[in-house]
Amino acid sequence: MLKYRLISAFVLIPVVIAALFWLPLVGFAIVTLAVCMLAAWEWGQLSGFSSRSQRIWLAVLCGLVLALMLLLLPQYHNNIHQPLVELSLWASLAWWVGALLLVLSYPASATLWRNSRVLRLVFGILTIVPFFWGMLTLRAWHYNDNHYDGALWLLYVMILVWGADSGAYMFGKLFGKHKLAPKVSPGKTWQGFLGGLLTAGVISWGYGTWANLEIAPSTLLICSVVAALASVLGDLTESMFKREAGIKDSGHLIPGHGGILDRIDSLTAAVPVFACLLLLVFRTI
Repeated sequence: MLKYRLISAFVLIPVVIAALFWLPLVGFAIVTLAVCMLAAWEWGQLSGFSSRSQRIWLAVLCGLVLALMLLLLPQYHNNIHQPLVELSLWASLAWWVGALLLVLSYPASATLWRNSRVLRLVFGILTIVPFFWGMLTLRAWHYNDNHYDGALWLLYVMILVWGADSGAYMFGKLFGKHKLAPKVSPGKTWQGFLGGLLTAGVISWGYGTWANLEIAPSTLLICSVVAALASVLGDLTESMFKREAGIKDSGHLIPGHGGILDRIDSLTAAVPVFACLLLLVFRTI
């Protein structure tokens, strides 16, 4: 299993970096749309759709909706402050606050949505659509002035999430004693959680100190720490839905890693939350 995880990582990391920096904005949007369609396919299983044909239609419908949104906003890269985009990012912020309440009160909270496919589909929409727009708005950051500014910001968020996850793992292994959310994810500890936040803070401080940024280091620190918190919540939320669905992995697309959702669950929360704070709360652009 470890061999497959390492091979997949060595293949995927260069592919992700190449997509960030080499693809034009339209190409990046198409790739992100395809990833969201795969995520929708896997979310169908979390929503209670066991039929392959139903899940295919769900993925196709997701792609059509996102494509329609793109066609309605052909100039979003010139002005990301579009009502549809802003609504998606604000909805993400509201959804992850609600998801926090669901996770904290699980399994009692499951009685509200366990038997409702509609609610679980709504949760999927609130996860996938804002993630799509969070990716595109960050990638479009100052795109007309410098095609790579947005790619650097997206790479920063990814490094932040991966760093926080690695920090949580190491601190958890070394000092972990108290379970963070034993009914949702028994492996996570408070010590690992705090270690992950500390790692995120160090990454933010280092980036804010050495990079030539147009925002205050304190603003970056706030956005980064909240995004790191959201990344943990994204992981816990998917674990909660998988537990209810009785599955270990959301899919089997990536050898040794599970499905697409298993790889991007933290990013589905961190990316739109970071974009919302940076672009709408602090109005840095």
